[in-house]
Amino acid sequence: MTDTAELLQLAIGIAREAGELARRRRNEGVRIAATKSALADIVTVADREVEALIRARLEQERPDDGFFGEESGAEAGTSGITWVVDPIDGTVNYAYGIPSYAVSVAAVEGDPDPTRWRALVGVVFAPVLGELFHAEAGGGAWLESDAERERLTVRAHAPEAGGLIATGFGYDPATHAGDLARLTRVMPLARDIRRMGSASLDLCYVAAGRLDGYFERGLQPWDHAAGALIVEESGGRVGGVPGGRPGNDLTIAAGPELFSALEAAIDERG
Repeated sequence: MTDTAELLQLAIGIAREAGELARRRRNEGVRIAATKSALADIVTVADREVEALIRARLEQERPDDGFFGEESGAEAGTSGITWVVDPIDGTVNYAYGIPSYAVSVAAVEGDPDPTRWRALVGVVFAPVLGELFHAEAGGGAWLESDAERERLTVRAHAPEAGGLIATGFGYDPATHAGDLARLTRVMPLARDIRRMGSASLDLCYVAAGRLDGYFERGLQPWDHAAGALIVEESGGRVGGVPGGRPGNDLTIAAGPELFSALEAAIDERG
């Protein structure tokens, strides 16, 4: 039987070490290593170094587990456990010196496919902000900062006031019209909109009640693997296209009441 408490402690330790490496490299100066899907979609040398560190630590502690990282792809293991990793979520923020970036580490059971896996633990560490969010399946979601530990609960929705809702936009200009159309449909539900540039932190902020909801098209598995569990363990809901699981087509996260309203507003079939 899998000891999720042990997995969680391992993930926390590795995320802290990786986050401190990312922060240190940022202070030393950022070098762009490559672009990916578009010119704006960058990879820094630190992204690759941080992922290599995480992978090495996991191989040392759990050599039979699989690994699915943003920079190095998926590799199956034999244990039934796969680690899903975003070494620096919010790379553009990172490159510009904006502190809203994080290391995201999740352990999932089953294939490295978000439509099929079961998340066991999730950790999101924002090194500049000094905040560590974590969750264990069935054990609640927590925030640790400055020696304080706080259990997370999604915010109760007040429809008359509107929700503070975050979103994001893809790097491909061809997708922007659709993204803006979705935002237009959501605006009647919103008090205001935020676009902060790190999906894992957006999800954690929903869990912490700092945001009422979040939606975005184009997320990859490593963007939401840890954060989705943290939202669910804080009493929130996470989904994708209506009735589906979070994924590249759409990810929605919110408290139960706002989630249903967001899902209905975003649904193009309605």
